[in-house]
Amino acid sequence: MQDLKNFTVPPEFRGRSSFVVQLWWVVQSTLFGCSPQFMYAWRRFLLRFFGAKIGKSVIIRPTARITYPWNLTIGDYSWVGDDVCLYTLGKINIGQNAVISQRSYLCTGTHDYRSNNFDIVAKPIFIEESTWVATDVYIAPGVTIGRGAVVGARSSVYSNIPPEMICIGSPAKPIKHRFGE
Repeated sequence: MQDLKNFTVPPEFRGRSSFVVQLWWVVQSTLFGCSPQFMYAWRRFLLRFFGAKIGKSVIIRPTARITYPWNLTIGDYSWVGDDVCLYTLGKINIGQNAVISQRSYLCTGTHDYRSNNFDIVAKPIFIEESTWVATDVYIAPGVTIGRGAVVGARSSVYSNIPPEMICIGSPAKPIKHRFGE
């Protein structure tokens, strides 16, 4: 059984000092989150300042939430929609020309349910180029969404999605090829 009194976050787990983490959360709540919709360059600047690798012409809405920007990479011309949560306890890598639609949740963190201490675990998420993650999709730790794939609205993704496939459901399963073979 888990005994949470013994839970600890491993040293260096957050990737930056407590001060930098708290500073980012203040900046995200104010300068990032209160910026007008059209200020994409401003939000890219803030994310880069805190260590994110953000490509050119990336569109990130002000209501998107990024836990630790230093764990985030986004390729050129990609979009991150309103109310998207990028829970970057581990790395999230979003390829170029990818779309993460509104209210989606990319979760790199979990706990080892077999551990008495309920140890925290981070596993990366890879969203390959030219993918579309539709509205309100959950993507679990350690998942790769293959190049050109589409994940349908309100799907839950617990395992890798093959390239160029349309996948839906909970758990998400391939239903057909995106470009029709």
